[in-house]
Amino acid sequence: MVTKQLNDSSDDADLRRADSLAREIFSDVANKWALLIIEALGDRTLRFTELRNEVEGISHKMLTQNLRMLERNGLVVRDVHPTVPPRVEYTLTEPGQGLRKTVDVMCDWTHRHFGHIEESRRRFDA
Repeated sequence: MVTKQLNDSSDDADLRRADSLAREIFSDVANKWALLIIEALGDRTLRFTELRNEVEGISHKMLTQNLRMLERNGLVVRDVHPTVPPRVEYTLTEPGQGLRKTVDVMCDWTHRHFGHIEESRRRFDA
């Protein structure tokens, strides 16, 4: 995976620029599976299977890909215990917990505006 390298330019932090590092990071974490994984982990440490059970509808492959991406970005720590079979656990890091606060706000927003959105969709689709 090729990653843009950070330089001293403020362009790297500009989400509007297609070549910015900020947009690459935003693209990584702003997908439905990543947000649901972050919400599911919360303050807990979960094993892969527990996490898969928490995020209904996610495939083994998608969970693996998203956990690797979250680990790569320093939002999740993966802890492998040397047992047979190996026990692997996932926990949010401090930056991951910070992002979780944003995810929580998004979840609250969804609940607050659910009725409005549902009615708007009904009118639009009619």
